[in-house]
Amino acid sequence: MPPVNAAMRCANFEERRERAMALFAEKGFGQVSMRELAAHVGLTAGSLYHHFPSKQDLLYDLIEELYEELQATLDQGRRAMARGASALSCLIAAHWQLHAERPMQFRLAERDLCCLSDDQQARLALLRKRYEAGLLRLIAPQAKLQGEALVATAHVVATLLNQLPGLLQALPEEQGLGLMESMLVGGLERTLR
Repeated sequence: MPPVNAAMRCANFEERRERAMALFAEKGFGQVSMRELAAHVGLTAGSLYHHFPSKQDLLYDLIEELYEELQATLDQGRRAMARGASALSCLIAAHWQLHAERPMQFRLAERDLCCLSDDQQARLALLRKRYEAGLLRLIAPQAKLQGEALVATAHVVATLLNQLPGLLQALPEEQGLGLMESMLVGGLERTLR
């Protein structure tokens, strides 16, 4: 039998992750058994553990990957600022695009985070705080708010950036982006300045 090349193994792994994510998003993480997950991704229950240490580890991996992508949107905002463009406009467009590419991961991050272990939730909370702090430094470096009020504001802005694309998806993209920008800019101007 010819050896399976590494690219083929990676493609199969990614395809199985995508299938697992789709099943979790459709049914809810807690409603999916290991046997059902194995059948859905095309593996036997025994070999599933070879690919994924546990169902929770897979969910954690999917949500962690989303936070890494969200962190990368901040780099896009920094590059926009360096070009003299609006960081917030760039971030809004980047979040809209990311939501279009990964709607299931956003759903899992919001709905099924509670299914993870306390340690996994704590690690993701640190990633979210890092993302929120970077977001606020980027869009409101001169904010007058301090302490918990500033932390809460960062959390709300991040939540809006991450949820508004899903709520506005029925609108044409240009209209949705415009409405999102209007909401965020208006709120930020009154709150942070």
